[in-house]
Amino acid sequence: MTGTGTTGTTTGTTTGRTDDIWIRAPHPNPGSPVRLVCLPHAGGAASYFFPMSAALAPDVEVLSVQYPGRQDRRHERPVDDLHLLADQLAEALEPWTDRPFALFGHSYGALVGYEVARRLRSAGHHPLALFASGRRAPSTHRDERLHLKPDASLIAELKELDGTVGALLDNEEIVAMIMPALRADYRAVETYVHRPGPGLDIPVTALIGDDDPKVTSQEAARWREHTTSEFSLEIFPGGHFYLADRLMELTSSLKRRLGGATRTPA
Repeated sequence: MTGTGTTGTTTGTTTGRTDDIWIRAPHPNPGSPVRLVCLPHAGGAASYFFPMSAALAPDVEVLSVQYPGRQDRRHERPVDDLHLLADQLAEALEPWTDRPFALFGHSYGALVGYEVARRLRSAGHHPLALFASGRRAPSTHRDERLHLKPDASLIAELKELDGTVGALLDNEEIVAMIMPALRADYRAVETYVHRPGPGLDIPVTALIGDDDPKVTSQEAARWREHTTSEFSLEIFPGGHFYLADRLMELTSSLKRRLGGATRTPA
């Protein structure tokens, strides 16, 4: 896995639905008993979750979300309001709720996943669980204003969080290509304000790296405030993109937590 997941062509297959502009299925499996909707981090793209999809198949069919403004959607205007993005994505996901499904969001995607879950529950759909990775709870706040700073500051942040993208981000053409979506995502997450209203009634699991500068275990533990159901905190060795090095441990945990829904009939 790479951190930004914004370069190159889109990896994955769509299924011919009218909402495929949002959804990629890297390893389609109509027979899988459960789907996992994966939401990328700020600046990320659907292709980031290709390794996770491969590791979870065939027990879990991964649906990876493609936000506007990147890869094959790069000519669309990125959405810089997290609540608006959640509105649009919840509507796009409704046709995919015909099978049991859970939500997995990393960093920015964790907040998007939370808000999408709230909207889906209000519409009468019932996700199996929310997995909030690499992000502090919606009820916590840090005064972060990187979206107001020059491009160089955003690039420096990415390099610090994910050492695997250093060479890519030294390429001016790549930086110019990803910057509009990256800046919009940072604006969306840094201006996000949690709105009052119903919380979740589904299990929530917070997953973090033990050396992540973006979230402490105390901040992650406050996800328990946002569900009336079960809450768990799982800590892996690693930094903000612990997923890259701990893929097998992470996917084993996801399968275990999804429980019986991931077991195919004998």
